[in-house]
Amino acid sequence: MGRIFTEQFAFSSSDSVVVIGLGRFGGAVAQSLVRLGHDVMGIDRKEDLVQVWGDRLTHAVQADSTNENVMLQLGVADFSHAIVAIGSDLAASLMTLMVLTELGIKDIWVKAMSPEHGQIAQRIGAHHIIYPEAHMGERVAHLITGRMIDFIEFEDGFAIAKIHAPAETHDKTLAEAHVRSRFGVTIVGVKRANQDFQHALPETRIRPADLLIVSGPTRKIEEFAAGKRKDR
Repeated sequence: MGRIFTEQFAFSSSDSVVVIGLGRFGGAVAQSLVRLGHDVMGIDRKEDLVQVWGDRLTHAVQADSTNENVMLQLGVADFSHAIVAIGSDLAASLMTLMVLTELGIKDIWVKAMSPEHGQIAQRIGAHHIIYPEAHMGERVAHLITGRMIDFIEFEDGFAIAKIHAPAETHDKTLAEAHVRSRFGVTIVGVKRANQDFQHALPETRIRPADLLIVSGPTRKIEEFAAGKRKDR
């Protein structure tokens, strides 16, 4: 879970991140961010969770994230990014968000448990809303069909996917297949068994067993993976 969702966070490796709520989602994201080179402070009210993550994060603190004075004392105002990953306590999630906005955090991500939660969080000041269950459900739906091997969708409906080469591209160069004009997507690269990844060029020839890295609008990638052409 951590690897999937940290792909959404566009932080430079020098950025510091505070993750509030060290349950399954928050803990996994925090650990992945540490692995990616970030300084991460984890905060949770529960002592047992803080003990679990104490040796894995840069800092782990047991504290009440809804208390602005406590957060000031912890130096949270100095962090570049904040992730509110509090689970089932809606009030604590929103009160923590209010504290973060008061502290002037420039980039706040909130895990939302429902569309209503997400809408309220945006009005209060969240810059990004994460719906882990919905994102995971859509990801699994794409993968379970067998058309996509991996799939990442961004907030604006743009996606990047790893797919099996559709039949209509087999034994053709990209110039011959006219993928962009016929499907509205871009082939970024090609991975062939026992060979290094290669960036896609007009003269790149696609073989039946190739894996393609494709970018474009989600719906168009789905149609391309399914072999549905514009001109049919």
